[in-house]
Amino acid sequence: MSPRKAAALRTGDRSLREHLIATAERMMAERGAAGLTVRAIAREAGVADGVLYNHFADKEELLAHALRARAESVERSLDPLPEPGSGTIEENLRAYVRHGLVAHNALLPAVAGLVAQPEVLARFSALSGGERDWRSRLAAYLRAERDLGRLAPDAPVDSATSMIVGACHEPVLSVLFQGEELAHRVPLDAVDGLVAVVLRGIAPR
Repeated sequence: MSPRKAAALRTGDRSLREHLIATAERMMAERGAAGLTVRAIAREAGVADGVLYNHFADKEELLAHALRARAESVERSLDPLPEPGSGTIEENLRAYVRHGLVAHNALLPAVAGLVAQPEVLARFSALSGGERDWRSRLAAYLRAERDLGRLAPDAPVDSATSMIVGACHEPVLSVLFQGEELAHRVPLDAVDGLVAVVLRGIAPR
């Protein structure tokens, strides 16, 4: 065991597998996922290249777990999403939109580097284990508000959800396909406009 590896693992009780995932996650956060190789991860973790294959079937499995860890880290850094029946619909939708935009912003460097690796993204999706993601939580929130009578009885919840999710995806697509500067990819100033448009379609008449 190299001194660097030993030092890394002495700092806590996590296993070598967890150490490798944490290392890959940190590299994704700092440098993005483009060009992230087994050798680079192993070198950063202070282990031999072949050690990774003692804990993961392949690089794709490691990157999927690292991306999942990154998503969980981002989620923990955000404010809790509002519960149905609390506050006002307008305030709550602003919170959901901001949550989506900031989460997409934080995950963009990692996801952008994995577009050419669909196997990693597929495995990342499979790791959710049925947990509700932000989109599902948004849809569930809107349905609950409709059931509570705070939205129109015929409010098109699915369409409203798709509109909000699409608006949060658009900055990601702009970066991937138009080469916009990463620092300008989160249009938080557009939150109020988006919420106003959505409310016109779902508020009680």
